[in-house]
Amino acid sequence: MSKQDYYDLLGVNKTASSDEIKKSYRKLAMKYHPDRNQGDKEAEKKFKEINEAYEILKDDQKRSAYDRGGHAAFEQGGGGGAWGAGNSGNFDDFSDIFGNIFNDFMGGGQRGRPNAAEMNRGSDLRYNLGISLEEAYSGGKHQIQFRSHVSCSTCNGSGSKTGKVIKCKSCNGSGRERMQQGFFVVERTCGTCGGVGETIADPCPKCRGQGSIEEKRSLNVNIPAGVEEGTRMRITGEGDAGKRGGKSGDLYIFISISPHKLFTREGANLHCVMPIKMSTAAIGGSVEVPSIDGSKVKLNIPEGTQSGMQFRVKGKGMPIMKSGRFGDMIVHVKVEIPVRLTQTQKDMLKKFDEACGENCNPESQSFFGKMRGFFEDLKKR
Repeated sequence: MSKQDYYDLLGVNKTASSDEIKKSYRKLAMKYHPDRNQGDKEAEKKFKEINEAYEILKDDQKRSAYDRGGHAAFEQGGGGGAWGAGNSGNFDDFSDIFGNIFNDFMGGGQRGRPNAAEMNRGSDLRYNLGISLEEAYSGGKHQIQFRSHVSCSTCNGSGSKTGKVIKCKSCNGSGRERMQQGFFVVERTCGTCGGVGETIADPCPKCRGQGSIEEKRSLNVNIPAGVEEGTRMRITGEGDAGKRGGKSGDLYIFISISPHKLFTREGANLHCVMPIKMSTAAIGGSVEVPSIDGSKVKLNIPEGTQSGMQFRVKGKGMPIMKSGRFGDMIVHVKVEIPVRLTQTQKDMLKKFDEACGENCNPESQSFFGKMRGFFEDLKKR
């Protein structure tokens, strides 16, 4: 029975590039792999055929020979060596292909061994910094204290007492270990050297070969004026020191702002609830309103001011970062009703109410008028 054309087996045309051939092979290999088709003889046969085809077409010289002579170019010692001809297959290439597949499934990027600086980079740190609204308004320096790993002063961060390093015996300096698990060859970071390919011959007694030790640190942080709740600040190189001279990680500061007893914040604007006397609301006047910058603002209250009315004070809000501009302060008026009145005061209010008549309370009169109309409409139904 004649063999199927290798290009047809892989589902590509004869002008396909190496990448196209490899991509098609990877899909088919996963589809027909014996572990996914246990007991399926047809799938096993198909798997061997596509591997035989790929062994030929992935090699430029073999592919050229196949294009010239077809299957005959690899029969009777004619330079074969394909999977179905008795060869166990190239496990280096095979593990590389499936390694890439699993790497893609796990969200990995391009393969390749990280360099020592990347492998030994220190961890990033997080610091939660709580500040007051006044501090958020003015900005400035703020001292924080935290624990982190710093470079060992005894070995200058090298991790070695004398500076001597040797090739890792576990991975022979490659930084990677290979293990065969059934059909697969699995490659992973060397557990002995952490992927660096080297080990310390004489570890530093202070840091035990790590190149860093944990200490309590103090740092002055510059808080920008107008910083908002949840702002994240990154300070490069202030995280944990790297192992054995590796690059330090970064420090991330997350800002939280404490609730204020007078103001609530909405973006760059500040809101303040200001209670005023009933008499002031009725006949007008002026009140002093506190500002976040520590000053007082004179606010004119027109006569007939109602509870819930708002007054905007320009430029008395929070700074808008990196703009030189400020938000506004919005004052919410709350008309306070007198309490704990004496009998004399109550009598005076009754006389005042009688003297006002209907014209002094237009909203009340309007509401009661609508209410009467509502009940009259119900009677007509």
